[in-house]
Amino acid sequence: MSHHTLQGRSADEVLWFQRRQTLQAAAAWTALGGLPAAMAQQRSNVVEFVGDVLLNGERMRPQQTVQTGDDLQTGPASRLVFVIGNAAFHVRQNSRLSVGRGATINTVSLLRMLTGAVVSVFGRGSSRTIATPTLTAGIRGTGVYTEVMPDQRTYFCNCYGLVDVTTRGERTVSESSYHQSFWGEVEPRSGRLITPAGAINHTDEELEFLARLIGQRTAWEIAGKKGVKDGKGYMEDKPGQMHPAMMPAVR
Repeated sequence: MSHHTLQGRSADEVLWFQRRQTLQAAAAWTALGGLPAAMAQQRSNVVEFVGDVLLNGERMRPQQTVQTGDDLQTGPASRLVFVIGNAAFHVRQNSRLSVGRGATINTVSLLRMLTGAVVSVFGRGSSRTIATPTLTAGIRGTGVYTEVMPDQRTYFCNCYGLVDVTTRGERTVSESSYHQSFWGEVEPRSGRLITPAGAINHTDEELEFLARLIGQRTAWEIAGKKGVKDGKGYMEDKPGQMHPAMMPAVR
């Protein structure tokens, strides 16, 4: 099991992917052919949901489908795992978000998060965006973890891939093969609104779990090695100019 630090989350919530029910649901999804087969057979794209989940304000029912344009809300001790196009998502408890439509009904262009946490894996394609109250991340073919804290501060981890993070005039470019994490601050800290963060509240294994749902592997699985979760990322204020306080550690 990969090392992770909990901050406001329980171990049971973070280790959701170990549950027998979840593993069985994922195995069934894969065995039945994943999203292409689900679309051809007009089956749901929901791999699993547990507890109280609202879809467009109404309690979700078995075999319902999550589409772009939908609003989602999970209650306490609830969660939702679904696939749209070449993207897979795990919505944690007490989360509220909307799923924006891209060029087609099966292309996610935007996740607008109001509260809670989402683990996301996106396949290669057009740019997608995750927006929170204090941070906007433009992503291409990547795995990320996003959490909006109770005070509206945003925790964002570029688990692997290329991400362009912006907020109120600041910009950071992160290219990661193993977890580069940031805070989107409500108020400036040491003069900055985007600050480095440690690795909290998510694990390698849940990214790997979601990647398998869309027939992919994480960067560390492909490389056969992992890096160090040191919370230091490639942060750029201007093209070609790296902010000296954010230089990645060399090991």
